[in-house]
Amino acid sequence: MITLFGSGPNFGLPDASPFVTKAETLLRMSKLPFEKAPMRFSKAPKGKIPYIDDDGELLGDSTLIRWHLEKKYKVDFDQGLTSEQRAIAWAFEKMVEDNLYWAMVHARWMDDANFQRGPREFFKAAPAIIRPLVVAIVRRKVKKSLHGHGMGRHSATEIAELGSRSLQAIADYLGSKPFFMGNEPTGADATIFAFVISSMCPLFESPLQQAAASHDNLRRYVGRMAARFYPELGDIAGCKASA
Repeated sequence: MITLFGSGPNFGLPDASPFVTKAETLLRMSKLPFEKAPMRFSKAPKGKIPYIDDDGELLGDSTLIRWHLEKKYKVDFDQGLTSEQRAIAWAFEKMVEDNLYWAMVHARWMDDANFQRGPREFFKAAPAIIRPLVVAIVRRKVKKSLHGHGMGRHSATEIAELGSRSLQAIADYLGSKPFFMGNEPTGADATIFAFVISSMCPLFESPLQQAAASHDNLRRYVGRMAARFYPELGDIAGCKASA
């Protein structure tokens, strides 16, 4: 049995982390039996989520988890795609993971109002007397990570514009197709879906959220993916699950 470790459903999303949602969607696509469990960073082989325990074998990183499923269980998430399409899918996946993601982190963690609505929830377990100190330390670390990546060196307006450009590219390439690469979902959809719904989450008010929600085809896409892989949730990020 495979166990997927993450932060759990939050903010009206399958998981607070889009990387965990990506891994969960891949597992749902594979139709392999699995269960979810709360994360324990001391057990995480990469020191982050998601990670899985596959019959005692611990693996971290959503992309490495995908490769593991493909190799061990002979799952072809890109069945039917040409080599050119696989290259396009990879490029889009890396765009959202290495660009859009950091714009989302900035919107959630650096905007005080959004931080209060969302990430502050992660600190409830900390003793009240030290909680403000813990919050301040972690937010400084997130800010340092943003700066180290490069995204944090830009103004809030520039960051929103960079993230919005990625969303525009996704919407343009999706066009009127049912799924990102065509008529049936492929591995890229696990990633695109996870990051689009996270960007679209109405809890976090920002230009990035407005940009995501402004694309009607992305909203329909989210609903279509939700209907296929998360029917129990019904409404994700304000997009009602429908075929």
